[in-house]
Amino acid sequence: MHKKRSEVVSFLNTLKEQIQNPVVDILIAPSFTLISEAAVVVQNTSFLIGAQNMHEADQGAFTGEVSAEMLQEAGAHFVILGHSERRRLFHETETSLALKVKKAFSKNLLPILCIGETAKEKEDKNIFKILEQQLTTLLQNSSPHKMILAYEPFWAIGSGEIAPPKRIEEIHQFCRKCLASIWGYDYAHATPIIYGGSVTPESVAALSEQANINGVLVGKASLEVSSFIKIINLFSIL
Repeated sequence: MHKKRSEVVSFLNTLKEQIQNPVVDILIAPSFTLISEAAVVVQNTSFLIGAQNMHEADQGAFTGEVSAEMLQEAGAHFVILGHSERRRLFHETETSLALKVKKAFSKNLLPILCIGETAKEKEDKNIFKILEQQLTTLLQNSSPHKMILAYEPFWAIGSGEIAPPKRIEEIHQFCRKCLASIWGYDYAHATPIIYGGSVTPESVAALSEQANINGVLVGKASLEVSSFIKIINLFSIL
């Protein structure tokens, strides 16, 4: 929940000026009220605009919610589902998220599906079990579909703490094996798996060197356009 209209327009215009013909995919999820404006600003670029959340229903008495079709009409191409802050602050569960994932698939709205463990689960060394349970619940009742998987441990969000890149790589490898067991080898190896959690320009180089870290979900470090551009440029050359 950051940036008013003028700030988003300025951010995107600077991004367009400094990042031309990018060799990486750049996806940006502003607040709901600015999706339409952002989509207009990035016309004729390869940047994609998306949303931070959505409801699983097409319409109905769900005050304060938005549907997949509403997001698409506003210019959204993707939606973030299951972000740790949605889980922690708004008590979203795998059961409700599975419905959102299925709806996004049916509407051809690309989901960025977030999974991750809490600090206690990390301490109890239950990470792999938790991630497998999350993925199974979220995907087992859906057919294979294009998506982006984001490993986003709760304990890393906004903490300034990041797991060692080789440990993240190990977890991403495990997630890919889980995807293969649910939907098959070919699908699993075609799905980008990205990392989110206190990503900074300083941490990107080591992350990008890992074979199964295919990108990053950037939070605080994306609020300043100069910082975001550094991350894009570092991923572009590594």
